[in-house]
Amino acid sequence: MRSILIIGAGKSTSALIQYLQNKSDQENLRLVIADLNLEQAQKLAGNHKNSKALSLDIFNENDRKSAISEADIVISMLPARFHIEVAKDCISLGKNLVTASYVSKEMETLSEQVKSKGLIFMNEIGVDPGIDHMSAMQVIDRIRQSGGKMLLFESFTGGLVAPESDNNLWHYKFTWNPRNVVVAGQGGAAEFIQEGQYKYIPYHRLFRRTEFLEVEGYGKFEGLANRNSLAYQKVYGLEDIKTLYRGTLRRVGFSKAWNMFVQLGMTDDTYTMQNSEHMSYRDFVNAFLPYSPTDSVELKMRHSLKIDQDDLMWEKLLELDLFNKNKTIGIKDATPAQALQKILEEKWTLAPDDKDMIVMYHKFGYELNGEKKQIDSTMVHIGEDQTFTAMAKTVGLPVGIATLKILNKEIKTPGVLRPISQEVYEPILKELEDFGIVFKEKEVPYLGYNIDNVVG
Repeated sequence: MRSILIIGAGKSTSALIQYLQNKSDQENLRLVIADLNLEQAQKLAGNHKNSKALSLDIFNENDRKSAISEADIVISMLPARFHIEVAKDCISLGKNLVTASYVSKEMETLSEQVKSKGLIFMNEIGVDPGIDHMSAMQVIDRIRQSGGKMLLFESFTGGLVAPESDNNLWHYKFTWNPRNVVVAGQGGAAEFIQEGQYKYIPYHRLFRRTEFLEVEGYGKFEGLANRNSLAYQKVYGLEDIKTLYRGTLRRVGFSKAWNMFVQLGMTDDTYTMQNSEHMSYRDFVNAFLPYSPTDSVELKMRHSLKIDQDDLMWEKLLELDLFNKNKTIGIKDATPAQALQKILEEKWTLAPDDKDMIVMYHKFGYELNGEKKQIDSTMVHIGEDQTFTAMAKTVGLPVGIATLKILNKEIKTPGVLRPISQEVYEPILKELEDFGIVFKEKEVPYLGYNIDNVVG
């Protein structure tokens, strides 16, 4: 049997493992699911006859190399920073590798070695990055092949709560790593280009610069800029494009409310707080407010944020139980971001019967035969339950499909890759449609940004 080693058994692996298990008899596959937490690996392996759980500490070099040497192909579902050691082993042992993570600088430096060995290291093959790349390049290539010239590309993705499970004032619940949500946008200004003008949004302004998007059947969303859109000029071959913008989707009103935490400093992850282990939620909030011998924490909060007690913003804060003096942070030497995450997880964790939702929205502006045109493309996918979430499916399924295509030599190009070539995206997008991951396209008027030719 052909052996697939899956390293890491986190939340995003449920759909990946189910997909490969369902294909295992037909494709003659044996799955080895390796994780530091053997119980978690066993839970995902189940009683499936072609699946085996393995306890693996990836920092144990001998055990790691032993597991990789026995595989025909390796899937790393580890946190991105841990891929590199697995990748080096895959080179020395001659194994192909698949990850859903962004191509790091360290991974990029391996490209020539990977090519010289005729190996395929497929990265960025999840949802964002992944499905966004494939669905974008499919349309961009089609426009180019018809003789069109790209003028505008905007792309937005959001991991959100499904409408039937949307029961809080923030219209949001955690559907992936909560930490990434809390610290999103930090570490540098958002950079993009609009109508030939370079634009920058520093972190403290990020959540007040949004644009609105309507998705048929699902209502209105807001998009806020991702950190560096300009990197995609080269990746997508869009060096001459006038507008390039990538962003994150939330329900309307989320960003304005989240900005309250940003302005107070509660999302800061650069220092630790004294006595955080025993700090109450109320004390945490008070730590960011001026001292007053008479005013309550609530009054100081409203004054600092300039919001009234009948304001919806205030209701959103109350809903989080921020002012409770009986609940404690319970984390030693917590950063403000870690403390805030603890408070939010209590309210925003998916309930057992909750469903999540992935929403993707692309805009393609182009010129063809002297006429400016635009195509808008949307995809909405709703999860089944807490295990087979939309996030797990849209991350795991592309990983699984790509793994089989590489194993079956249908994807042949060697190197450190992203899924941006037709050889990769065409068959994977086609198979994703079988799982209800489908893009709907419509032609809309091209407006650009400067319809009156005013400098943007």
